[in-house]
Amino acid sequence: VDDDEEYWQERERNAELAWTRNFSHLLTQWGQCFTTVVIGSRSWLGGFLHRSLGKHQGTDEKVFVYDLSPLQESLKALWRAAFPDVELRGLISEQWKDMGWQGPNPSTDFRGGGFVSLENLLFFAKMFPKSFRRLLFKQEGKRATWEYPFAIAGINISFMLIQMLDLYSGKPKTLAGINFLKILAEDETAFGLLYCVAFEMIDAQWLAMRASYMEFNEVLKAARRQLERELSLDDINQIQDLPAYNLLYQ
Repeated sequence: VDDDEEYWQERERNAELAWTRNFSHLLTQWGQCFTTVVIGSRSWLGGFLHRSLGKHQGTDEKVFVYDLSPLQESLKALWRAAFPDVELRGLISEQWKDMGWQGPNPSTDFRGGGFVSLENLLFFAKMFPKSFRRLLFKQEGKRATWEYPFAIAGINISFMLIQMLDLYSGKPKTLAGINFLKILAEDETAFGLLYCVAFEMIDAQWLAMRASYMEFNEVLKAARRQLERELSLDDINQIQDLPAYNLLYQ
């Protein structure tokens, strides 16, 4: 191995370690916020999330202790959506890294977000399969040497939306959150749809900013600001009215 190759290998190892540290910190930071959203009886979206989770968990209030069977089914469904022609060798497998999980066991990555972050990814895969696969395989634009990990980015997007919409509070305080609540009252898939739009927006910002591995947080912040602006517009009555919604049909 020559000196140049060793240099780039070392840079990649350092970047991966830094990303892992940052992501672990984010999980800790978001964990309390997410727990309040799902478990807090006064959370204005608590009931909605309980209904979503209840499809898989029954009425158990301990939402982070879930039956392995529905979890396994969702993971397998996600794999089939991403790699329909590739057999998954096991629920704990190095293959998961191809989807952008940190290690061979994806459940350790979404532990801080419970089942919802996994369900968001699965919703995206089912509702917009072309968009899902285009972003997963980074099929458009001039890509960075070290791309953002797809699945881990998806978890961060779930957490970002929860904070942006004030889901951890008794009721939303921001205009974006208030408008979203009105939309959700008419369409229970609104959060899933917004998640898909946000993912597309993240990728568009990534390309526009010519970002690299360690700049993902800046991309996330830029996408959040744009989402907040769009959700605050006067004529937004459904997620489909967002200007960025068209990104799903590129």
